[in-house]
Amino acid sequence: MNWLKQTIAVMSVNLRTIPSRLGSSAVAIIGIAGVVVVFVSVLSIAAGFAAAMTGSGSHDRALMLRTGADTELTSAIEGPLVRIIKEAPGIRKEGDVASASAELYVIVDLPKKATPDSPANVPMRGIEPLGLKVRDEISLIEGRPLRFGTNEVIVGKGAQNQFAGLNVGDTVVSGQNRWVVVGVFAANGGLAETEIWCDVQTLQSVYRRVNSFNSVLMNLQTPDSFEQLRDWIESNPQTKNVTVRRESEYYARQGETMARLINTLGFGVATLMAIGAVFGAILTMYTAVASRSREIATLRALGFNTLSVVVSVLIESLVLGAIGGTIGAIGAYLAFDGFQTSTMNFQSFSQVAFAFRVTPQLFATGLAYALAIGLLGGLLPAIRAARLPISRALREL
Repeated sequence: MNWLKQTIAVMSVNLRTIPSRLGSSAVAIIGIAGVVVVFVSVLSIAAGFAAAMTGSGSHDRALMLRTGADTELTSAIEGPLVRIIKEAPGIRKEGDVASASAELYVIVDLPKKATPDSPANVPMRGIEPLGLKVRDEISLIEGRPLRFGTNEVIVGKGAQNQFAGLNVGDTVVSGQNRWVVVGVFAANGGLAETEIWCDVQTLQSVYRRVNSFNSVLMNLQTPDSFEQLRDWIESNPQTKNVTVRRESEYYARQGETMARLINTLGFGVATLMAIGAVFGAILTMYTAVASRSREIATLRALGFNTLSVVVSVLIESLVLGAIGGTIGAIGAYLAFDGFQTSTMNFQSFSQVAFAFRVTPQLFATGLAYALAIGLLGGLLPAIRAARLPISRALREL
């Protein structure tokens, strides 16, 4: 208890004198805040990208692809096989019709609004009439639904925000093909918001892929019906060339590579910056110890425990780290949370529009990173304060 009282007494003196050393303290706080801003903002890219991917799939839906295909772009399913798949057990029915949509997935080049001279790969999806009902999260926010059998398209709001020429009434030109934009839809922030949707048969004729699809998306009768559907697909010789996955699992895997890359980049950049911030904190705390050397020596001469001095210096450094970390995390939230952008998904070679997300978890991680910098920055000055010769310090002016 005596040691604790001594530690609190020394610590309170240290913290009360921070305003008198505001200049040197501000150097450490600003340095740590800068590290946390960069760290949190870069990781918010990964969080936003992952949220867009994982929020795209439903546990109640299944996706059929060709065996061995990792993405819809590399998959191919012929029309006769699609008809067999739609008869599988476990699929929800709309009357006598399977709640399923056989779809074609292609890439078109469109200019970005920010960089008109740099075209980007934008996914274009041909859907069947039931394709809108299969995805119950889709809502039309502008214009009207597309008319099947025509060259009309509806676009996701993410695509409309990021790419030029996707407002209602615009004409999308891709090669010799022209598509009229008649509506804009939202999908709860999911990947579909980056896509352009049209009639699958029209898209097949344009790309000369008659009666050929990339995937089949279907609603399950219940979430547990997936096992029944998978067992039927695997045991049926006619469907030996297709694989079924839960839609949520498919999109979660699609985002793993990019999220891992961004997280690695974020930790790498933040670590390099943290090295500089640690040195800034060390210099700040050395200055603090030097300015109070006689004070520290006096306390030790009066019988204050050496460990109390060490702990008090470390706590002061942690307080500076906490202040810098909080400022940095709040700054990253105000500057980047909700910021709309798009990037290439290297697994599907298409653009994904998403929003940065500064989550509470990222906020806590940034603060922990700042505290670690503060702890490392205060360690050597704390040891110096503990080893400072009492007689020499008392003679210093």
